Order: sequence, then C-alpha cells, then structure tokens
Amino acid sequence: MALSWDTAFRLQSLDRLLEQQCIIAAWMRAALLLLLLVTLITVKTVAGGKNKKEKNKPSQSGSECTDWRYGNCVPSNGDCGAGLREGSCDQQTKKMKCKVPCNWKKDFGADCKYRFGSWGECDPTSGLRTRKGTLKKVLFNAECQQTVSASKPCAGETKTKTKGKKRKGKGN
Repeated sequence: MALSWDTAFRLQSLDRLLEQQCIIAAWMRAALLLLLLVTLITVKTVAGGKNKKEKNKPSQSGSECTDWRYGNCVPSNGDCGAGLREGSCDQQTKKMKCKVPCNWKKDFGADCKYRFGSWGECDPTSGLRTRKGTLKKVLFNAECQQTVSASKPCAGETKTKTKGKKRKGKGN
C-alpha cells in the first residue's frame, strides 16, 4: 500500500514533533534534578552548619559582645534533664538549651568537672569514707572551687548488729 504525499508529510511532521517533545522532556528532567540538588545543598549548608559541639555554644554572629556570663542550667522539671541556661552580656540576654546530668553532684554544680582520687580509709568516728577532687574543666564561665571533697558511708564492717535478737527461720 502506497502512502500519499500528504500522509507521508504528516507522518514526518509527527516524528519531528515527537522527537522535539522527548528533547524538551529530557531538559525538564535535568532542570528539575539540578533544582533539587541545589535545594538539598542549600538546606544542608544552612541547617547543618553547626557540629554537635557548637550547638550548645552561643552564636557569635550579630553580637559585638565578647564577655558573656552564663547562669546555671535550670532543669525544666525535676532536678535533672533538659532545661534552660540564661546568658547576659552588657544589656543583651539570651536563653540557651542545656542538660543537667542525672548523676551530678549538686554541691559541685553541673558546669564544674572534677577529677577524683580513690576513696580513703573508713573513719570509724563518722562512719564515712572521703575522697578529694581537683578541678578539671569549667563550662560556661561558671564559678567553681579548685578542690572539692565527697563522702559516702563506709561498707558494712562498721555497722553494729544488736546482740541477743533471735531471727526467724534459724532453728528456733
């Protein structure tokens, strides 16, 4: 079957049109992928600009003040866990997120880190063992003591049992 000149011309035009549409679709896909890539890089740069250690430190951008003073971390509820710390410099104030460890010694403060020696011998008069700690690290310009002392009850050897009491279940 032979095609007429008019039909053949129309088929050639449709082929060219289809080829042009494929080229346009490929360019659009490439442009969308490029836009997606630029968006992801921008988000990563803006949101991921601080590493883990820098998250709790105050940002230096926009403030001329260099002598920030920070208060203690105040837990939101209870006496440990997540909370807020207030910082002030000249007439500027800002609040920062912070965390108070649940095993901290309240006497020393959560912002003062100490290196402790081993526990001493048991004092028979007080029934306590003590050890000393020297200041290792200060966080947020906190006021810390250079040395601290911690104490705990001695092991069961100093506790006295009352004599003459009979225990249940022991051959009575």
